[in-house]
Amino acid sequence: MTDTPLPDSALRGAVDLAALAKAREAERASAQRKASGAPTAIAVGEANLQALAEQSMTVPIVIVFTSSAAPASETLALDVERLASEMGGFLPARCDVDAERGMAQAFQINAVPAAMALIGARPAPLFQGSASEEQLREVLGQVLEVAAQAGIQGPGAAGAPGAADEPAPEPPLPPLHQEAYDAIERGDMDAAVAAYDQALTENPKDADAKAGRAQVLLLQRTQGADPQAVRAAAAAAPDDVAAQLAVGDIDVLGGQIEDAFARLLEIGARVYGDDRDAVRERLVQLFDVVGPQDPRVVQGRRSLAMLLN
Repeated sequence: MTDTPLPDSALRGAVDLAALAKAREAERASAQRKASGAPTAIAVGEANLQALAEQSMTVPIVIVFTSSAAPASETLALDVERLASEMGGFLPARCDVDAERGMAQAFQINAVPAAMALIGARPAPLFQGSASEEQLREVLGQVLEVAAQAGIQGPGAAGAPGAADEPAPEPPLPPLHQEAYDAIERGDMDAAVAAYDQALTENPKDADAKAGRAQVLLLQRTQGADPQAVRAAAAAAPDDVAAQLAVGDIDVLGGQIEDAFARLLEIGARVYGDDRDAVRERLVQLFDVVGPQDPRVVQGRRSLAMLLN
């Protein structure tokens, strides 16, 4: 499976921004499920594989293979975890291939994200790559059907006592976040920034408002820009800080995160004074866009700190 096109709206029109927002939402949902006692993913390794195989005789287990080098794999694992709570009938699990290389080899996992099921102690490959919500529900539904045909119906399976009849409604956004979202939908970026600013005034630790504000500012800076013209201008003036910052924005908007960070760190190492401050400020803004937990941001912050020392 591959990533599917995203809705054509002001904020979600940026492919990478929408994917990152989805990852952050999945992380928040995971934290809420943990607090409510809903099922969370089982860590899979050589030590407990036999026990999981035995457990799959009574309930199917869906394993997502993840890696810190592939942020999309974390998103997929959290999506499967969420759907396990909503759909019932299977247990979510994840295998960190960075720590469990033998497991990846045993199951012939060549790339992540990837997913497979254990049904009756037998592995069943599901797919490799990202999956949309619709695709994921369809595949998980097929897992439940195969398990049911084998006489395996775990707690919460469709039709079983306690099964959820329909997904739980999404919680409403905080008022200022909803105000910002509505402004984005109608194309009023200034109003969106103002709403996020107010949210940060009321709660300076509001990470979602900080990220949303950074995303909107990025969209403002790149609105109407011709990527080819921006890149040509930067190539013609490699020492022009503004031109390099503009390419950094275009790269992040298009999902070329490593290229953007490398470009800005490289020119930041060659300039001083106000120019270096401008590079630092832009990098910090782009870190907020991508998200603090992203490994590329973690490395980028380290490199920036070394540059400023």
